[in-house]
Amino acid sequence: MKRWQLQLLIIGAAATAWSVLTAVQADRQWLAGDSHIHSHWSADYDETKNPPEPIIGVDGRYSTPINAHRARMYGLSWMVTTDHGGPNHSKLNLQRAYAELKVSRDLVPEVLQFYGMELNMPAMDHHTLIIPNSANEASMLYDIESRFDSQDAWPSDPSRREEAQARRALEHMKSLPLLPLVFANHPARSATGIREYGSNEPRELRANNTVAPEVYRGMEGAPGHQAGTLAPDGSQKRDAAGNPAGNRGGYGRARTLGGFDQMTAIVGGLWDSMLGEGRRFWIVATSDSHAHYADATRPGSDFWPGEYQKTYVHAQRSYTGVLDALRSGRIFAVAGDLITELDVQAKSGRRTAAIGETLSADKEQPITLRVTFRDPDATNTHGDNPRVARVDLIMGEVHGGSEDANADRNPTTRVLARFVEKQWKRDGDTYTITTTLPRTESDFYVRVRGTSTQDEEPPMDPAGENPWSDLWFYSNPIFVEIGVK
Repeated sequence: MKRWQLQLLIIGAAATAWSVLTAVQADRQWLAGDSHIHSHWSADYDETKNPPEPIIGVDGRYSTPINAHRARMYGLSWMVTTDHGGPNHSKLNLQRAYAELKVSRDLVPEVLQFYGMELNMPAMDHHTLIIPNSANEASMLYDIESRFDSQDAWPSDPSRREEAQARRALEHMKSLPLLPLVFANHPARSATGIREYGSNEPRELRANNTVAPEVYRGMEGAPGHQAGTLAPDGSQKRDAAGNPAGNRGGYGRARTLGGFDQMTAIVGGLWDSMLGEGRRFWIVATSDSHAHYADATRPGSDFWPGEYQKTYVHAQRSYTGVLDALRSGRIFAVAGDLITELDVQAKSGRRTAAIGETLSADKEQPITLRVTFRDPDATNTHGDNPRVARVDLIMGEVHGGSEDANADRNPTTRVLARFVEKQWKRDGDTYTITTTLPRTESDFYVRVRGTSTQDEEPPMDPAGENPWSDLWFYSNPIFVEIGVK
């Protein structure tokens, strides 16, 4: 083959690859989902038996098809079944729960239903484990749960609860041909105060992400159990003395802030510390659904999947598309259907980047940022039509790794600007904000949040708060690398 013929082949192949990529990107849309849902296969156990016998429908309440039906009803395109358990739960998952999932996929085909679990992470709190959709998904999950879940072994194995076991689990996961995804659930639920962490220490999140950065990809920015403040009739929960009672997310000591975990909600806090190291570490919002707060038999503290919080991913409507979006950070989290679309684009010259992406910017070129969101003129599942009151632009420097593995502050992170409605351009129910970012010599990231409230920063949520009156959304970041000519 002559050189010019080879060059033509290379050019043709590159053009084909570019056209395929362009087609994939054009086919992406914002798809709502929930990555943390329990079914009745999240069992309780009769410990008088040896081995302990699972009791179905005690911890988690509903079947997988019921959860999928509710997910479809509340506008979800994808969901992850994340049952947890105790001794030999891996066998229960493999022999019984997986069969029900396959039936559910047939019954509710409109919802992509991932196989996963809530892993009892060694030495830490619960983690969502998402298994890639494949013919081997059941055996993959069984292998991980049976070997590494801290509660699965019978007789109990103390070594399963050691930090080293978490590293071994992640080393194994990153060696697999199809990579699973792991997100830390309700990361500061066991905290006793602000910056007084419990089961999940900052150093553990860092260590896990360092071991398997393509697998250990983030955390719940907004935990589930958001209906913990509601009585079964939807009114404010009260204690025996008539005082407001119940906490959002089950966060009893260090409460949520605007429904979000302190690790996410505090500007310049733990999440910003991770992003400031350049870590691609994303946040999601979930239902953690076990039992609905209005359940006629035994009221719980949960909303149905999609009823209150949603995680949107910019993806093709397929298992591989959704999983790629979750891994890549093309995600925003929202409560109460405050918004249904959020596009953030940074531009330097002819280069652009969106949520979850990295912009290579010429330091001599100005960087513009365009934020477009859809605030639908429609009622949410509570019957409200919430409106976005303000959008905040948050910026922080990327400075590399920290010498302190427990660092939970990025002092460079700040709210760069606050935008109210008179500063937005409106087109129907879609709004656009355009601004120019300040010049800087340092690499940085930008992220966006918005709220229905007048609070400049989300305050700690009081007992008995109505979650529908305190709505926020958060984007994942865009990273900007300075110095490219």
